[in-house]
Amino acid sequence: MAKVTLSNITKTYPNGTQAVQPATFEIKDGEFVVLVGPSGCGKSTLLRMIAGLEDITSGELFIGDRLVNDMDPAHRDIAMVFQNYALYPHMNVRKNIGYGLKNRKIPRDEIDRKVEEAASVLNLENYLDRKPSQLSGGQRQRVAMGRAIVRDPSVFLFDEPLSNLDAKLRNQMRLEIKALQKRLGVTSVYVTHDQVEAMTMADQIIVLNQGKIEQIGTPAEIYAQPASTFVASFMGAPPMNLLTCKVVENSAVLDAIKLSKNIVKTSEESIIFGLRPEDVVLDERGQNTMQIEVIEDLGAYRIAHGKFFGNDFSINVTKESEITLGCHSISWSENAENFFETKNGKRI
Repeated sequence: MAKVTLSNITKTYPNGTQAVQPATFEIKDGEFVVLVGPSGCGKSTLLRMIAGLEDITSGELFIGDRLVNDMDPAHRDIAMVFQNYALYPHMNVRKNIGYGLKNRKIPRDEIDRKVEEAASVLNLENYLDRKPSQLSGGQRQRVAMGRAIVRDPSVFLFDEPLSNLDAKLRNQMRLEIKALQKRLGVTSVYVTHDQVEAMTMADQIIVLNQGKIEQIGTPAEIYAQPASTFVASFMGAPPMNLLTCKVVENSAVLDAIKLSKNIVKTSEESIIFGLRPEDVVLDERGQNTMQIEVIEDLGAYRIAHGKFFGNDFSINVTKESEITLGCHSISWSENAENFFETKNGKRI
C-alpha cells in the first residue's frame, strides 16, 4: 500500500488546451478517493497521469516516497480496472486473471495460488474455465478486478468500471467494490461521472469542473456544504434549488419577499440562495408558496417539481404525503440555507 501525492500537476496538450489545471492533493494510504465530474472535466486525464498513460506537463507525482513522473506504468506498482474490462476473449477466466503474473515470470504454482485466492474473494471459483463470452457483464468486471488483485499493487485505479452495466448490477457491483477495497486496504482512485457512485463509495470526493478542482471533502461535507453552485447543482438528485436574490438589510430578498432567516455576510448587491429539496417541507403555516406542476413517485418518497417565484424548484415529500398539483405553502429551517456569490458561484 502507499499514499499518492500530487503537487501542482497540470496537463496541457500541444494545441494549448489545458485539460487539468494545477491540482494538489494527497490520497492517504488505504483511502478510497473518487474523482467525479461531468464529461470532459479532466478526471480520466488525471487518473491516466497517475497510471503513467498520460505525460505530466508540470508538477510532481509521488506514489509512496517515489517520484514517478518519468517512470513507466509497469514500474509504478499500480493496477488499473478499465470501463471495457479489457479481457482476452480467447483465454479462460483462469488465464485472464493470471496473465500479468505469467508475463512477470512468476512461478506457475504461485500463479495458481494467487488466482485461486482472487477467484475465492470474487466468487469466481465456478467460472475459472469459462471464456469471457460465457460470462455476464458483472462477472467480466469481477475477472478484471481479479486480474488487478493478484498483482498485490500499492494502488488500484478504476476508470468508470461500472458504466457498461445495467442499473441493478451497477448498484450491486459498487457495494462489492467498496467492500473488497476495505477488506484489502489498498489505496484506490476511482473515476466516475455518477454522483451516486461518488457519494456511496468514497472516503473522500474530489469534484472537478473544466480541469479545475472545485472541492475536496467527505461525501457528507460535499453534500452539506458545497463550495460552489457547480458542486451544489452537480452533487444531489434532484440538485439543490438555486435562486438569485437581492441583498436587502443583510437578508436574501426575492420579489420583495424576505427568504433568509440568516444574516447574509456579503457586500454584494445580489447573491444565490440555495436549498436542498429534502430540506423544504409542506407547511400550511408556511409564508411562501410553491406551484407544483409535476409529481414523481419513486416508491419510498416522491419529488414534486414546479415553480417558486417563477424559478424552477423541487421538493422531496414522504410517500404518505397527500400532495396534489397546484399551490402549496412551504417552509424550511434556517440551518438548511446556503449562500453563494453571483459572480463566481463560490460559497459565502
